[in-house]
Amino acid sequence: MSVAVIKAFSEKAKADPALAEQLKACLKMKELFSLAKEHGFELHEDSLYPPNEPQFTEDQLSERLVKALLRV
Repeated sequence: MSVAVIKAFSEKAKADPALAEQLKACLKMKELFSLAKEHGFELHEDSLYPPNEPQFTEDQLSERLVKALLRV
């Protein structure tokens, strides 16, 4: 699975305020995956974690997912 798919979903969320709000509301990985799938993106958990570069910014995710995915 390519990190490009994650980046494309992230970019779509940046461009769509409603999607951005839904993404920010996700507290669990399965919610994030479900939301991505609803919008035509198939995400796989192992592609979201380091050593891969983060494709989401801190302001795009809930505090819980920021801690899990961005290691802030």
